[in-house]
Amino acid sequence: MQAPTASWRHGGPPLGSWRRGELGSRPVIGGLLVLWLVFQAVNPTFLAPDNLVNLSMQVVALGVTTLGVVLVLVAGEIDLSVGAVSGLASAVLAVTFVQQGWPLWLAVVGAVGVGCVVGLVQGALTVRLGLPSFVVTLAGLLVALGLQIQVLGTTGTVNLPYDSWLVQLAQQTFVPQVLAFALVAVVTAVMVVSGLVERARRVAAELAAATVTAVVVRALGLAAVLAVTVWYLGLDRGVPATFVLLLLLVLAADVVLRRTRWGRGLRAVGSDADSARRAGLPVAGLRMACFVTGAGLAALGGVLATARLAAANQGSGGSELMLTAIAAAVIGGTSLFGGRGVAWSAVLGALVIQSISSGLILLDVGLSARYVVTGVVLVLAVGVDAVGRRATLLPR
Repeated sequence: MQAPTASWRHGGPPLGSWRRGELGSRPVIGGLLVLWLVFQAVNPTFLAPDNLVNLSMQVVALGVTTLGVVLVLVAGEIDLSVGAVSGLASAVLAVTFVQQGWPLWLAVVGAVGVGCVVGLVQGALTVRLGLPSFVVTLAGLLVALGLQIQVLGTTGTVNLPYDSWLVQLAQQTFVPQVLAFALVAVVTAVMVVSGLVERARRVAAELAAATVTAVVVRALGLAAVLAVTVWYLGLDRGVPATFVLLLLLVLAADVVLRRTRWGRGLRAVGSDADSARRAGLPVAGLRMACFVTGAGLAALGGVLATARLAAANQGSGGSELMLTAIAAAVIGGTSLFGGRGVAWSAVLGALVIQSISSGLILLDVGLSARYVVTGVVLVLAVGVDAVGRRATLLPR
């Protein structure tokens, strides 16, 4: 591998990183902006504050589920059961809370716990018995769908009380604007400190490092974007509390993936499991953890979706959510080949998927066209991923 050039050591990335396909989230962000501008040109209400507030509420459940898919894909595995696990968690939450009389917090914990158990079983079958994760999770999808129908019973649909704190959180709780601006300031400060600490570590190790100016400018740029977003959404109802919850989950996952030995080990396993095993990494444990975490996040996504709709039924979750969650992860920049992906892929991919759906609904376009457009975007994203992967394998 070539040594870092002097220009990169003192500032921006080398131009070779662009030629090697190391584009990060740039294509996704650019594509999202193009989508928004196109939909706004066709329908001026798309970027209206009320529609963007609705969009940020709609993206939460999909984003949380997609975050779990990202972790599984980074480990070089796949989970086809996330939609069914989400639906099963919805059913468990509604039945235990409404029909069995459990405290709501306990029903939420039970629903997420069921998802973790499903992930544990699937991980054990994949890791311990060596079965392909595609087959295991496909079987898990069918089992979870059957359990969902069994749990709901003959009623088919169970409604949650509108005055419950979970429904209130998902439907009517928004962050006060003063608090939202304070959070922006905190995030900016954390980003500056984190960037400077990372820079100091890289300089001490004689590795390529951004300049102090670049760290500060990047943080201030993010702060400006967040502040404008908070102000603009404040023209309507404000920033939804559940969207802040999604961002906090993604931030925590990002720190784990980039800053911890567990996260680096997960990437190593996804890139080359044999090499990771020879390096002494607990490959089996890392794979098990990613299945449990992925299924648990899918269950949490089901809980949040149920809260927003205030109901659970046999249509909750399902194969459509599985397809859109995997598509969102890949569109957001996570590699299907394992080893590459960031937590923020979940938010970006979910925003792309939900923006397509919202924009086409405003244009009164049918469901068939939405599927077609989403499929085309997915193929383009996989194409970018494949080209970038081949570029990284070329001689430098």
